[in-house]
Amino acid sequence: MLKLLTTTAIVAAAMPAAAYAQGQQARVNFEIKAGDTATALNQFADQAHVHVVFPYDAIANRRVAGLRGSFTRSEGLRRLIAGQGLVIASETAGMISLKAAPVAPDAPAKAIADNSPQTDIVVLGQGESRQVQTVAPKAMGKATAGSSPLRALSRLPGVNFDSSDAHGTYEAATQLSIRGFLSDQMGYTLDGVPLGNMQYRNNNGLSINRALLTENNGPATLSQGSGALGTASTSNIGGTVDFSSIDPTREFGIDLEQSYGSEDSWRSFVRVNSGELPWGGRLALSYAHDRQGKWRGWGKQEQDQINAKYVQPIGDSVTSTSFLNLIDRREDDYNDVSLAKLKAYGWDFDNVPTFALAEQLALIVQNGGTPPAPYVNADDSVYQGGGVRRDLLAYEKLEYRISPRLSGFTTGYMHLDKGIGTWADPYDPTPAAFGGSPVSVSALRYDIDRKGVVSRLTFEAGDHKIEGGIWYERNVFNQGSYLYGLKAGVTPEQFQQFYDDPFKTTFRNRYVTNTLQLDIGDTWQATSHLRLNAGVKGVVSTNKAHSIVSTKPIDGSIQAKNWFLPTAGILYTLDGGSEFFAGYTRNMAAFVASTSSGPFSSSSQAGFDYIRDDLKPEMTNTFEAGYRFHTRNLQLSLAGYYVKFTNRLLASSISATVVGNQNVLQNVGSVSSRGVEAAANWKFAPFWSLYGSWAYNDATYDDDVQPLGGAIIATKGKQVVASPKHVGNVEINYDDGKLWGQATAHYRSKRYYSYLNDAPLPGAVNVNLSGGYRFSERLDVQLNVMNLFDKRYIASTGTAGFVTSDPNGTYTTLQSAAPRQVFGTVRVHF
Repeated sequence: MLKLLTTTAIVAAAMPAAAYAQGQQARVNFEIKAGDTATALNQFADQAHVHVVFPYDAIANRRVAGLRGSFTRSEGLRRLIAGQGLVIASETAGMISLKAAPVAPDAPAKAIADNSPQTDIVVLGQGESRQVQTVAPKAMGKATAGSSPLRALSRLPGVNFDSSDAHGTYEAATQLSIRGFLSDQMGYTLDGVPLGNMQYRNNNGLSINRALLTENNGPATLSQGSGALGTASTSNIGGTVDFSSIDPTREFGIDLEQSYGSEDSWRSFVRVNSGELPWGGRLALSYAHDRQGKWRGWGKQEQDQINAKYVQPIGDSVTSTSFLNLIDRREDDYNDVSLAKLKAYGWDFDNVPTFALAEQLALIVQNGGTPPAPYVNADDSVYQGGGVRRDLLAYEKLEYRISPRLSGFTTGYMHLDKGIGTWADPYDPTPAAFGGSPVSVSALRYDIDRKGVVSRLTFEAGDHKIEGGIWYERNVFNQGSYLYGLKAGVTPEQFQQFYDDPFKTTFRNRYVTNTLQLDIGDTWQATSHLRLNAGVKGVVSTNKAHSIVSTKPIDGSIQAKNWFLPTAGILYTLDGGSEFFAGYTRNMAAFVASTSSGPFSSSSQAGFDYIRDDLKPEMTNTFEAGYRFHTRNLQLSLAGYYVKFTNRLLASSISATVVGNQNVLQNVGSVSSRGVEAAANWKFAPFWSLYGSWAYNDATYDDDVQPLGGAIIATKGKQVVASPKHVGNVEINYDDGKLWGQATAHYRSKRYYSYLNDAPLPGAVNVNLSGGYRFSERLDVQLNVMNLFDKRYIASTGTAGFVTSDPNGTYTTLQSAAPRQVFGTVRVHF
């Protein structure tokens, strides 16, 4: 990997070196009239094609002299805010956050979310020709310490996020639903680096929780229908989430954070910023230890994580950014439940409490008998399950200005993962030579070795902005299924670990995926009010499989390829803060290379050969249009969409989930999604704001399904599983710079986990409360109450897959939501 990064760095550095003497940033022609400061900043954001968030109260009644002429983005902004009492809090390629200039000259530097009162928590896509919103770091900073940033996205229109734990970090039960698409049908990036599809048992990436410490999150941008043309993803048919990390500060600073809460949950965090070093570089080092107790059953989720980020200017025209993330995570599972189990055992039912009882139940499973109370069936629960994940994610990014009109960046990255998923298996007893227990450890082991490069160029040509890029990735994924022994009568000291010496190897497979994506697009500022954009990308993803050990080996390759995936958009801006937008995007999802899902999960070589030539990759065609309005105190957004999802893939199971879930994959028709999304953010009084969003989504199957060799299943017209028709949010905020408070309510309507819609889950409302006090720039405290009214409802669905029909509620594939939990946090800044 060092060779790859070195080669990438040399190639990228050679480009700007050829024109180093011209080392200037790309320039923008600004035309901003003298007037109200807030209006001028909004015009700047529109003309510079960047989101700008700022504290309205800090510039109330202020006016600017205007800005006319050709300037770099940074130069133009600094000219515009000169004398306005504002400074730049954070700046990324897509978003600039301003805050009130500090009064005290010795105020400590903080690389944390902007806490200026009245700063927008959500930017409703201003200046974009597609449906897109950005959640500011301030919003994520007010969540429970250590929470997944995906939870912060749940306030956006149409987004339903669920997890069985209050933090939203238990990966096996983390679920995102948007416009009828689920988590693994979305694309995810961090600073432009692909994170894969973020599904559990991931074969091509890792979750954002394992990629970045939550305290280091910058703005997170959700594109509900489609991401930017050059997004590095082969799974983003349902939308894209682009995460970003904050940069090191220019001043020395130390941030300490300590949290404690329900179920003996504990999180310690420290970050050290070097400030600007003598040679111009800036370094931030962060570490966190996180331990979250389970609210039902027994066990915990525990992890240690390190982030390092270093920014080094190289002359006036090149900036180098180096990033490193290391994590060691262990998590104990929450057992999946069914509606019948909840009725029989209650909402707190989970693990078998002792290993002795687990062995007793396993013997009954294997030999027959009557299970002891309260168990109805001996396998209604298991003793333990979970996993271990160790990840290394690193990238080196070079941003360069080749000429006043030509700029770009090149990022080389690598991701190494070692993982194991375990559960206490009551069906396969341990042989006497390996310990003799009636229980064994069934384990799936994973190894990911991803290396890739993303490179883009932007050329400013008068009213045209031409962008093009390339993304290449090679991913080697090893997956194996093993049985390990346990000693009879001896409680395991550490169940979640990397085991050695299996007594049985069910399979061991190797998958190699090569992905190449090319794109080019043009944004044309046709008039001062009209902007048009169009572009096209092409993707080819080739998967090769080789069975090293298997009773039913599968060897071969399959390719998803499409060189014409176009996008087009229009943005029309009116005076007074109004704009109209419309867009179209076509996208394709690559095949998944894994034994657990995708074409290689077929039951045999013959089964794979049968489907390989005719199987088509999933496609979406997305049409959307809308209206936005933005003034000093009010943001509004209203959008409508139509999505045609074709070549839908469905795995027809030919065995029970618990013994491997062998499948045959087939195309089973299409899905149509139609809907409306609305959002509003209103600053109705000093220090007060009210935010709300609502979405209606009608996502239904267009066809009946006939599994290979099976009867027709009447799915036509049925609602897409796990997808509520209505999702709504209400959020009220108070923040005067010292005292702050926030109350949020999230509603999702009825959902289904059966394709025939005979297994409904009722709608639910979840209310959360948070607040805090900033004693000074150096000390603040925070309290979070999750599920304030202690409601019982189903959170994630389909965690063990979806089912054709379940009228009696016996299919075990649900996760219950966490009850009321309370967490407190203290932060100290030096």
